[in-house]
Amino acid sequence: MSERRVVITGLGMVTPVGIGKDECWEALLAGKSGVAALTLFDPSTVALEIKIAAEVKDFNIQDFFPDKRKVGSMLKEMDRVTLFAMAAAKLALEDANFDVRANNPERVATFLGTGVGGLITTTADHIKLLEGGARKLGLRSVIRLMPNAPSGQVAIEYGAKGRAKADSTACASGLDSLFDAFMYIKDNRADAVISGGCEAAINAFSMASFGNMMALSKRNDDPEGASRPFSKDRDGFVIGEGAIVLILEELEHAVKRNARIYAEIVGGGATCDAYHIVAPHETGEGAAAAMREAMRDAKIEPTDIDYINAHGTSTPLNDERETMAIKQVLGEHAYKIPISSTKSMVGHLLGGAGAIGTAVAALSIYNQKVHPTINLDTPDPMCDLDYVPNKCRDAKIKYAMVEALGFGGHNTVLILKAYTA
Repeated sequence: MSERRVVITGLGMVTPVGIGKDECWEALLAGKSGVAALTLFDPSTVALEIKIAAEVKDFNIQDFFPDKRKVGSMLKEMDRVTLFAMAAAKLALEDANFDVRANNPERVATFLGTGVGGLITTTADHIKLLEGGARKLGLRSVIRLMPNAPSGQVAIEYGAKGRAKADSTACASGLDSLFDAFMYIKDNRADAVISGGCEAAINAFSMASFGNMMALSKRNDDPEGASRPFSKDRDGFVIGEGAIVLILEELEHAVKRNARIYAEIVGGGATCDAYHIVAPHETGEGAAAAMREAMRDAKIEPTDIDYINAHGTSTPLNDERETMAIKQVLGEHAYKIPISSTKSMVGHLLGGAGAIGTAVAALSIYNQKVHPTINLDTPDPMCDLDYVPNKCRDAKIKYAMVEALGFGGHNTVLILKAYTA
């Protein structure tokens, strides 16, 4: 029996640079930044030093679900992170022309990762509890804040009766969900998986915590220039939000319904640094091990890699050590391929980071183009690879690597390939 192959047939993107696959992709190719002054809350009310973020602009759930009564119920039952996931799932299923209920729903799973779940609900409702007592707490607080709410609500909406779960491995959450979905289909436990990552954590609590950790950029006077992966003058990441959902299918299942195929997933790897709860390993060895595992799984050599969508956070430690890891694994070939950081434009989507990286890698393969890493005017001498500074380019891509490195020492890598029958 031949090994089951897994392909990407749908992309749904709700991001700081656009809503929808086409709008987002065009913005990324153009080097458009989604970072701007905060509008979701007033940072001065909590004496917050950081005043910028990568917010999803002009998001209205009624644009996706026009029934006003339904939307009213959704707004009561769902945190912003789940609303993002519902919108992205709808876009992905439409893009794939995939009707779950008409495609053996018992064989359709839902794997959506999130780093913190309904953090906006958690913090807001805790204030209500402290200020007004138990009776002021909403009936729906728990179902709004639980990390599995996005996967559960999406499965309910579309009737996906296979397994539904939520990976929560910090910034690796979305890529872990996609890796698990890939393996789940390969193991013949599902024919399709609605999978990806989502986050909505732009609030005073998260930004104060990250800010006190000295993890966030302080470039309040230059929002669009604040996220500067691999640049010598980078000073931290910019927190972002959004949801990216992909439809993964077993190849024959996709071919039978004449689905468009963006790319094939051919391998994955995951490790833990077992080193520090927030800092990457000082030699990059954990990330390097995940890359090697992914390539072994894909049955390819380092010289086969044609493009890397890097984690590229714009923090001093990550960018330097990720560069070290890439060079450890690819050797001299590391200097010959384009590498870009989507975070330079969308900020850090936390649990959604690996998912947008995978969607972008699939689009890069499909269109044979790579987007730039913007704000890269003065590269860090320690980050001496080709990070596609400031301008997109054409590229011949057969194999692409996607990396996600999360707090806790989580390292996850996927390998995508241009689809051939």
